[in-house]
Amino acid sequence: MKVKVNKESCIGCGACAAICEDVFEIGDDGLSQVKVETVSDDKVDSAREAIESCPTAAISEE
Repeated sequence: MKVKVNKESCIGCGACAAICEDVFEIGDDGLSQVKVETVSDDKVDSAREAIESCPTAAISEE
């Protein structure tokens, strides 16, 4: 599984990083960014929870 953050939609609330810190982080620009190229199998559920929790739907699964 791969995920992508749409920087134009992201508001930098940090929900994704709080839910799945192994996959998401807040970058120097104050917006979310993906830390890994491919989400490991043991992190898929929490990554999907982060996607669903994004208030602006800025994260998508590729």
